Amino acid sequence: MRTNTRDLVDLILRPIVTEKATMQLEMNKYVFDVLPKATKPEIKAAIEALFEVSVVKVNTAVPPRRKKRVGKFLGHKPHYKRAIVTLAEGDSITLYPEV
Repeated sequence: MRTNTRDLVDLILRPIVTEKATMQLEMNKYVFDVLPKATKPEIKAAIEALFEVSVVKVNTAVPPRRKKRVGKFLGHKPHYKRAIVTLAEGDSITLYPEV
């Protein structure tokens, strides 16, 4: 497991803002894209270090790779991993700072 805080923060790529992810905000769940090699304890430590909140549960999903065709060439879309992070009661993450 990575102990350096700088390495942990690099595991989190971006927050996901979709209709489904926005509905999960009501249940205090936040969705992030993470590196495919990231483990649940590393994701938990990274979120706690980055946002200073306490994480109760981390669920991950690795969807199957989708094919992408460009002319006669067949390839794949980039591989990714999603993490659904459940925060403790009373904690929250500000995804949109007020402008």
